[in-house]
Amino acid sequence: MRTPTPRRLWNYLTRRLRLKRYLQSPGDGRRQPQIPAQALLWAMLVGQILREYSFHAVEALVRSSARRHLCLRVSFGDDALGYFTERLDPAPMRAALAAILRQAKRNKAFDDCRWIGLAVDGTGAGRRRRRGCPLCRPIRNAAQEVVGYRHHFTLISVVGTGLSLPFDVEPYGPGDSEYAAAQRLLRRAVDHLGKRFAQYAVVDSGLATAPFLHTVGALGLPVVARLKENLPELLAAARQRFRWQRPALVFQDGEDRVEIWEADDFDPWETLRWTTVRVFFYRQHKPDSTVIEAYWLTDFPSSRVGAPSLYRMAKSRWEIENQGFNEAKNYHGIEHICRHHANSLLIGWLITILALTIERLYRLRYLHRGAHPVCTAAQLLLALWLSLSRPCPADTS
Repeated sequence: MRTPTPRRLWNYLTRRLRLKRYLQSPGDGRRQPQIPAQALLWAMLVGQILREYSFHAVEALVRSSARRHLCLRVSFGDDALGYFTERLDPAPMRAALAAILRQAKRNKAFDDCRWIGLAVDGTGAGRRRRRGCPLCRPIRNAAQEVVGYRHHFTLISVVGTGLSLPFDVEPYGPGDSEYAAAQRLLRRAVDHLGKRFAQYAVVDSGLATAPFLHTVGALGLPVVARLKENLPELLAAARQRFRWQRPALVFQDGEDRVEIWEADDFDPWETLRWTTVRVFFYRQHKPDSTVIEAYWLTDFPSSRVGAPSLYRMAKSRWEIENQGFNEAKNYHGIEHICRHHANSLLIGWLITILALTIERLYRLRYLHRGAHPVCTAAQLLLALWLSLSRPCPADTS
């Protein structure tokens, strides 16, 4: 395996992922640009992959001696990045992310799995004491006093494939909600990817409402949703039935022993336009005696999907938490506010998930060709940083 470098990563983007046209024309809205949009976008993108996500950190990179190793020919300041992100159109970046996933599927990146899922969930990012943009949502204490402001967005990610790839975000501000933003996000995602790209959607209990489930069904996707106290009658009926039954299936999932109860003849609640509701309950026994239990509902017919597959679909929801929100917050600073402007915030979130998707495809699929072992994220990061201090061969292209 050739040592990863930013130049080879650039070649992977432009040649393998076919992003050259997008990087050259990313939807720049500046009237009289002095610095090429490609340079600014690539600087932020490679900065995210190097986990240098603030505008000041990117400025330090492009003004250092490492600039020639980063495929950058110009230097600029953090104010140029702020001006650029305020005026960059997010639509081309969203389309580019969807194109990457379609290209990855054509390149058989998901061939090791049978079911491709889409997980949708919301989170908060970027807390401030004062309101500074239309996306700021007030934070109130127990006395309903405003003690600060925070931003929120919903994220959608490919899950269940062994390769978690986030590819779009939808912000929501005052008067909006995760519930409404998730519906807008899912509609746009299916429109960009096509109805045949994924086979199911998986969501938490907050989105397990009749209008959202109807929206998912209208998009041609079966849904797997967490069942909690927000649907008390259905949850009580499932508990009452499964309490006195033996598990319908027991199997090993690695070192864990899994017991599953299921039935597909539960009555839908009043506003749900389903004929019946299929409910399944799993009890996961871990080697340290920890027991994990959860109820889920779905419209998958039992003749099409068995209990083990439903169990894995349900567990895939945690990928958006662990490989999505946790990594983006802990390693890529998605909660950091580089520029307190609504469009700049959205562009920053999109660049973060674009960097995560590119890094995972490059590390887990492209570098893993042949007999090479899987490269960890820390190993790739170290290799990229070490390459910045090596002699750079002349570019004869």
